[in-house]
Amino acid sequence: MLCTLTIDNVVLIEHQVLEFAAGFNVLTGETGAGKSMVVDALSLVLGDRARPDSVRSGAREAEVAALFEVEPGSRVLAKLAAAGIPCDGELVVRRVVQAEGRSRAFVNGKVSTATQLAELASDLCDIASQHESVSLTDPSTHLEYLDAFGRLEQKREALGEKVSCLATVVREMQRVREAERSRAEREDFLAFQLREIDELDPSAGEEVDLESERARLRHAEKLQSATQAAANRLYDGDETVCDELARISSDVDAAAAIDPSLSPLARVVESARSELVDAARALGRYAAGIETSTERLAEVDDRWFRLQKLLRKHGPTTFELFAYRGELKEQLAQLAGSSELLAELEHKRDDLLSDVAALARALSRKRRDAAVMLADAIGRELAGLGMGRARVVVDVSPVPAPHAGDLPSIDGARLTQSGIDRVEFLIAPNKGEDPRPLRKIASGGELSRALLALKRVLAEKGPAGVYVFDEVDAGVSGAIAEVIGRSIADVARHRQVLCITHLPQIAALADHHFVVGKSEQKGRTTSYVRTLSEEERVEELARMIGGVKVGDAARSAAMELLSARK
Repeated sequence: MLCTLTIDNVVLIEHQVLEFAAGFNVLTGETGAGKSMVVDALSLVLGDRARPDSVRSGAREAEVAALFEVEPGSRVLAKLAAAGIPCDGELVVRRVVQAEGRSRAFVNGKVSTATQLAELASDLCDIASQHESVSLTDPSTHLEYLDAFGRLEQKREALGEKVSCLATVVREMQRVREAERSRAEREDFLAFQLREIDELDPSAGEEVDLESERARLRHAEKLQSATQAAANRLYDGDETVCDELARISSDVDAAAAIDPSLSPLARVVESARSELVDAARALGRYAAGIETSTERLAEVDDRWFRLQKLLRKHGPTTFELFAYRGELKEQLAQLAGSSELLAELEHKRDDLLSDVAALARALSRKRRDAAVMLADAIGRELAGLGMGRARVVVDVSPVPAPHAGDLPSIDGARLTQSGIDRVEFLIAPNKGEDPRPLRKIASGGELSRALLALKRVLAEKGPAGVYVFDEVDAGVSGAIAEVIGRSIADVARHRQVLCITHLPQIAALADHHFVVGKSEQKGRTTSYVRTLSEEERVEELARMIGGVKVGDAARSAAMELLSARK
């Protein structure tokens, strides 16, 4: 519901705050007073194109702000949540238009775009004028209207859930097929990598052992020479270190016999000699065991290079190499089972497609039945609005199937979340004419009444919380005007209505009456809007009936119109 509309510097309106209530709100006023400016301002916050001529002469910018009350669980809340815009039940939409034509938009304080505003528009407000309607002339909304009229929403949602499952299976099949196409090449590559590891068959930590052995083999002569020389100098040669230590140990022992305090030192010298003897023998054994085989060095080099190649690709240690070998085996096992998985998915797809096709066909049949009843209901409404010769068709046709798509077609129609149907409201205003889409009706008055008839029939079904009727009474008078007014009043029992009219028969049926007027101050013309009391309503209706000079007869007729609505 639209609670407040604040308008600043829009054409002739300098500053105006309009507070609307639930039910039937009507705006009246003399021609040229500025009634349509209110609708133009509302259109701005609904994403209409910003024009420089919307800005009041002399002002730097125009601004319009609308406060909407949003119902819990509505589509508006869902769209706001998807856009990351918080909403606690109140929605403030603000549009600023600069004199040079640039504009900025804000939704609950968050910067938005005109496109985003337009996406919210059909769920917030539907404007019907002689030139446009935000949602009812848009064929993309007609299927939802038809389903709401026929109470088919639950069936559509059930079908949508099945279609989502089917789409998931189809996407998985595409993924598996893609993998199957490259499976042989992938399998060969993985098998090659696994063979490369298995043929080398490294052991844990082998990279360290190979590095050590490789170093020994490459420097064998140097190691043998150094260790043998060390062994000779320590123990195996002439005048060795161990021989000299033996003499020193003997001398210290002799001294310790004289002074017992030297005994510990004698033992240290002897211990050092004994350890050096052991070291010399170990060095001798090492020197004797040094292998100088070029064949063995070649073998170690070859294995070391092969292992390093694997470690560079899958390492850096044998621990990671073993883990990767396990992954290779697992991937090869999965590839081997891809054919079985594809067969399983195809079976699941066929079962789901059978269920989806049955649901889609059943829903399509019910839509066609509901379309006949809806067309009859709209036709009856049009007859009451003075268009008795109009013919209405609610066209239900298959959705054209594309050349290729994720989902299979059903009976030649493309399958969507909503089924296999597209819906469009068609009307032939006059006898002998072919039905045409609503948006192509040439006469503004006929379009306005056609939209009113639709809204009358679908008053409880449409998504928009506010219906705006901008001079839908054009070209009618008398009894037809009263019928139009009562139709609008009936819509207002289900939706908030804002109506601009020149006819007293319609204005008298409103719950809340606003008048638009003009005043001149300091050489500037300004439009204003004010709420009328019951007494003021009599005068305004009398003006609409009698013209410039309001007499007792006009007042009496106005009071009669007001009393007739109760």
